Amino acid sequence: MIDHAGISVSDWDKARAFYDAAFAPLGVGMLHVVPPEFTGGVKVGGYGRDKPDFWLHGGGEPGPGRHYAFSARNRAEVDAFHAAALAAGGRDNGAPGLRPHYHEHYYGAFVLDPDGNNVEAVCHRPE
Repeated sequence: MIDHAGISVSDWDKARAFYDAAFAPLGVGMLHVVPPEFTGGVKVGGYGRDKPDFWLHGGGEPGPGRHYAFSARNRAEVDAFHAAALAAGGRDNGAPGLRPHYHEHYYGAFVLDPDGNNVEAVCHRPE
């Protein structure tokens, strides 16, 4: 249902470094950076596997309270996402593990990005 989403970040370079590292285990990378002449000089770029689905927008009003979950193809990707995100400066907000209160095979991990957004990798498949 959702085609794409985006967030404002307080420090583009710090956020990009974090998401580059956190998304790598999921096979997700920065696919497009909008030329600054189209953004008024603001840095804007989109991450995805096949097309940009998740956008970072420099400047603006970042902040906690937002939650974004990204699909992992297996549980090992969830584990690797969590480790990479922590190594890139994220803060733990829920170690990798089953969350059966959502459903039997829900396996997720949560981190807070540099601006306090709650970022999750989740796999819905049985091991």
